[in-house]
Amino acid sequence: MGILDRLSPSAQFIEVIEWLDDSSDTMLYRFPVRDQEIKNGAQLIVRESQAAVFVHEGQIADVFGPGRFAIEGGNTPILSKLGAWKTGFNSPIKSEVYFVNTKQFTDRKWGTSNPVMMRDADFGMVRLRAFGIYSMRVGDPRELIKQIAGTNARFVTEDIEGQLRRTMVSGFSDALGESKIAALDLASNYDELSQFAKQKLQDEFKSLGLELTKFVVENISLPEDVEAAMDKRTSMGVLGDMGKYTQFEAAQAMRDAAQNPGGGAGLGAGLGAGFAVGNVMANAMSDATHPRPATANESVAAPSTQKCVKCGASLQAGAKFCSECGTSQVPAKCSNCQKELPAGAKFCNECGTKVG
Repeated sequence: MGILDRLSPSAQFIEVIEWLDDSSDTMLYRFPVRDQEIKNGAQLIVRESQAAVFVHEGQIADVFGPGRFAIEGGNTPILSKLGAWKTGFNSPIKSEVYFVNTKQFTDRKWGTSNPVMMRDADFGMVRLRAFGIYSMRVGDPRELIKQIAGTNARFVTEDIEGQLRRTMVSGFSDALGESKIAALDLASNYDELSQFAKQKLQDEFKSLGLELTKFVVENISLPEDVEAAMDKRTSMGVLGDMGKYTQFEAAQAMRDAAQNPGGGAGLGAGLGAGFAVGNVMANAMSDATHPRPATANESVAAPSTQKCVKCGASLQAGAKFCSECGTSQVPAKCSNCQKELPAGAKFCNECGTKVG
């Protein structure tokens, strides 16, 4: 090694170890140290929302929180584990330094790629879709490096978002089923459902060294046919008194008929149709809601009667002879053309044959 190499700033002359994050999604950054050798007495600067992790010979040696530290022999916890460093350029201790971003990563999206099956008391089996946002942070830098980051020089949120989304959909589906909230009541329970799902997902995040700080359900949507049924049900509630509604519809029909360019005939037909529709619907609704008792005439139908063709006496309907004068009540027929003859006729109205 030449003298210039020994004095090069990129070699062992590392005096300040710090990281200024210029991105919004970096979770872990490996500080570039040539040959992993750090000068004795170097300054380590860890800012708020950061943690510095020293890895020696493949094992995590120590984690530093926010503050300024002088890396000198015997005065830091890491050196008590790694041994005292000799002064000079050729340090026998080689370490890797990882900076972990502990700030919150906000406004992350999640959603169900496929509908979630749910048993509902009102609609039976329904399929639901849901989406929302979540926030997370690194809760344990050691576990982050051990479980997911490894030896990557740079680890960003995109590297883990796919797995987190699938985990959240699974946890949300489980929480939705266990909550037993009716589909019609979901909109009024978004906050409660969000908190319940967050608690269920927390252990999964913790196993990766992460912490789920916020989980928000923005919307849960029902299938289109179920939403259409709900719209009809809502419309019926808005209409209220069906009798008044049918009267209003009949009045609207009359107005439309009056505006019909067909003239009087169209107006008459429109008025008739409007009144007919209005009366039928009003009577149907009235009978369905307030059935009226049957009258005496309706309950026991009065027998019909007829009068004698000769003396005019009142006879029972269908009688063949008069009980007063004995006259036959069956219409006589013409002997020639067999047409029925009016009572008392002397000649046939059809062929003129004399009635004998």
